[in-house]
Order: sequence, then C-alpha cells, then structure tokens
Amino acid sequence: MENPRTRPFYVGLLLMAGILIGLLINKGGNTRQTALPVSDFSKFDEVMWRVGEDYVDEINEDELQDEAIAAMMEHLDPHSQYVSLEEFDAMNDPLLGGFEGIGVQFRIEKDTVAIVSVIKGGPSEKVGILAGDRIVYVDDTLVAGVNLKNDDVMRKLKGPKGTKVKVTMQRHGIEGLLPFTITRGVIPTYSVDIAYMLDAHTGYLKLSKFSATTYDEFKKALRKLKAEGMNRLVFDLRGNSGGYLSAAVDIADEFLPKGSLIVYTEGRNRPRQYMNARRRGMVEDIPVVVLIDGESASASEIVAGALQDNDRGPIVGRRSFGKGLVQEQIMLSDNSAIRLTVARYYTPTGRSIQKPFDGDREKYLFEAYDRYDSGELFSVDSIHFADSLKYTTPKGKTVYGGGGIMPDVYVPLVDDSTEYYFNRIANRGLLYQYAFEYTDQHRGALAKFKTVAAFDKGFRVTDAMFAEVVEMADEKGIKGSEEQKKVARREADIILKAYIARNLFDDEGFYPIYAPMDDVLQKAIEVIEGE
Repeated sequence: MENPRTRPFYVGLLLMAGILIGLLINKGGNTRQTALPVSDFSKFDEVMWRVGEDYVDEINEDELQDEAIAAMMEHLDPHSQYVSLEEFDAMNDPLLGGFEGIGVQFRIEKDTVAIVSVIKGGPSEKVGILAGDRIVYVDDTLVAGVNLKNDDVMRKLKGPKGTKVKVTMQRHGIEGLLPFTITRGVIPTYSVDIAYMLDAHTGYLKLSKFSATTYDEFKKALRKLKAEGMNRLVFDLRGNSGGYLSAAVDIADEFLPKGSLIVYTEGRNRPRQYMNARRRGMVEDIPVVVLIDGESASASEIVAGALQDNDRGPIVGRRSFGKGLVQEQIMLSDNSAIRLTVARYYTPTGRSIQKPFDGDREKYLFEAYDRYDSGELFSVDSIHFADSLKYTTPKGKTVYGGGGIMPDVYVPLVDDSTEYYFNRIANRGLLYQYAFEYTDQHRGALAKFKTVAAFDKGFRVTDAMFAEVVEMADEKGIKGSEEQKKVARREADIILKAYIARNLFDDEGFYPIYAPMDDVLQKAIEVIEGE
C-alpha cells in the first residue's frame, strides 16, 4: 500500500527520472537545446527552468516546487519538514498563544457542527451563542448534512480580527433558526490545562505544550497554587509533544538552583551552547514529581531530563517519545517555511535521548506499537538498555539515553482481561460520544450545578445510563461477558461523569473527577508523600 508520507519524495524522483529518460530517448535526434539564462544555476534550478521552458503541457510551477521541497525534507530526518503557505498559520497558531476566530470549540456530530463549549469573553459568547447550538449556515453556505470535515469548518470560521461572519444556528427547544453576526477576534490558546490542589498540601499542574505564552501561564498557575497552600507539586507533562526550547529552559529554571545546567545543544554548523538556570526559582525548594508518557516529547523531555539529571525529583510514568533534535523555522520568500533540524540537544549528564531512525518515517513515528508488541507497556522488565546508554547523575542514580526519558518509577498498563470490554468501548469513543449526547439532551437539568464541587457531589451515573452505553456498543458489534460488563460499569461511574463534567466546566471539571482512575497520578501522589 502506498504510504502518503513518502508520496512527495517519490513524486520528486519520478519527475527527475522522467526528464532524464526523455533526454536519453531523444539523444542524437531533434532535441531543442536552449541555452540557460545564467551559468550558476543549481541542478534544481536547472531542472525547474527546463520543465518551465520545454514541458509539453502547462504546469503549475509553484505546486511542483512545493512538492520537490517537501521531498527534500522527507529525505532528511523525521522532524525536518516543509510548511506550505496554506499550512503555515494552522501549524504555528498553537505555539503563538492565540489565533483569530470566533471563539468556540466544536465537534462534528451526525454530520452537524455542534458547539461543545464557548470560550469565555470571546466573540461568540458576546453575541449569545451557547454550548449545544448547531451551526446550519456559515454566511450563506449550508454546513449541516453536507459531509464537512473539521478543517473545512475551521477555514470558514477563522479569519482576521475585526472581520465579520454570519452563522445561523439551531438551538434545542427553540423553533426556527437563530442568526448571529460575529465579529472575529483574537482567541487565546492556553498551555496550562489545569492547576488545582489535590489535597491541602499537593498542587497539580498539567501542561499541554510549550508555546510563546507558556512561561507566563506557568508562573501565574504556580502563584495561584502557592496561595492555596501548595508545598509540593505534581507536574504533568503527559501528552505534551513539545514546542519552544526557550519555554522549556525557562520552566526548568523555576525548579533548579542558579547555575544548574539545564540542557546543551550542538550541531554541525551550530557550536555547542549551554543553557543554565539563571535565577532563583519559584518552586526550587519544594518536592516535585514529573509525569511523562510515550507522547511526551522534545521540550517536555528537556524539562524531565533536566530535573532527572540534577536529582531534583523523581520522574513517574512510562518512557517518553525520544525526540532529541532541535528545529529552526526558516521563512522562504513566499512566506512559506521550512523547519530544519540544525542541532541535537543533550541532557545535563551528556545523554542524547533521540531514538534511532533508519530512514523509515512510519516506523519511527509509530514506534509506540513496537513498545506495545514488545511488552514494554506492561512490564518494566521488558526494557533493556545497552551499557553505552547508561549515565550517572551527581548523586549516583543511573539514567539512560538513546530513546526517550526512562522514568525513575515505571507505571505499567494494566493487563487485565476483565477490562477488555471497557477498553473496547472506550477506545471506540463510545463513552465520549454518550457523554456528549447526554449533556446535550439534559442541559436544562444539568444547569442547576453551578460549580464542579456541586456537580461532583450531586451527580451520579445511573444503571439506566450505563444500559444505554451497552446498547450503543451492541449496535457497533461490541460484546462482553457479564463479568466484563460489571468491570465496565464500575469504571464508567468515573469516566462518564468526568466527560460530562468536561462538557459543562471544561478541563476544570474533567481532571479532578477523573483523578481516582488515573493510575500514574495515584502512583505520583504515593511517591511525593514519601519524599
């Protein structure tokens, strides 16, 4: 089967091969020999010029160049890439801390754009749009029942600050359609998912990315937690795929004494550069535990590696992704860009945590499947490191390079056949879907819960609700034994409630309710209480 990730590379090869074959066939015949306009063309320039001058049909030169540049990047490492003009904003907005749009979160449900939540203070809230509303028209274009994709909807709703867009909504319990004219604005994107107190002493802070605003958000969250009595911290970097190196260095600085080495970088044309802690940190003197998993990458691994190598606090969870390469974004003349790998980074003990790459991008990006097949996710005993990958911290702890950050405390997945049914309905998204539909149909009754605490105390998942989930599963062909359903019923008490809370209160509702089900978090609490 063709791998879509390699298509640009093969297109480039075929393009070159086709031109060369054509020249060979016509050698000695009636071949047009037009002189090149300049003598210092590169081979790439020469080919593009020849194609533009002599190809039998009309071509789109911009498109050919895009594909050829993308092919070059594909031929380097897995993280160098071409960012086309059309892709540029979508790829950069999450790291800039904001984008321009109408300020809603949505999902496509039954071929209809359903508003999941409305961003507080944003343009949509100001005109009265509510969670649960369905978008029927954007301007004069029908968007309901026409098989639109998420990207299609985003393109229609996003736009420059100050421009207007007309949306026509359907609202449950209201006859007819409701028109709204929204003036687009700057919508902030946040890095701190949540910061709250797990108990009277332990703060919990979850970070989703390292963006331009992350450090300021992080300090604000720490001040809030300290004001609430925090004297120890669980710092969650699970699922955090990285971002700006500078943000990672600033955040690590808050945990480490002045002068501590955080990370150093080095490349063929980039001299070695050391980055050290420069100030007294806000949480330099309190116990900390860092949570990571297989999706923690890049900047996340810099922070985790810095704290681990400086013996600052234990790392809990599962082995991180293993991205130890540094990219620079280089703008091109048409405002497209390349993200080019220019250096490797090394943790304070000198280890590179970049995992091996043999040229197979798909194998590299989906290496998590190998971890599953090898048994690593279920048992730490399945993980083996060569002696050459072992390093020692100042206090004598052994740490490992060559493929991610290995936690000090490993928390395996539970390999329990009784959870098979629950895992299948969860992985198929049925619990999430049911929670969305339940919230949508019961917004009036759920409105009585004004706070997360009130919801947590007053709401219960009933047997009737779980029976509806089982019915949904049956319709999808997902069957389970009575014992497996008992286990799923117990798990659903927490996860369904947490999903409904997220629909009502966003992440502030989800994480506190989900916490008892989070094995890694529970282990971290156990570890930090023993610090």
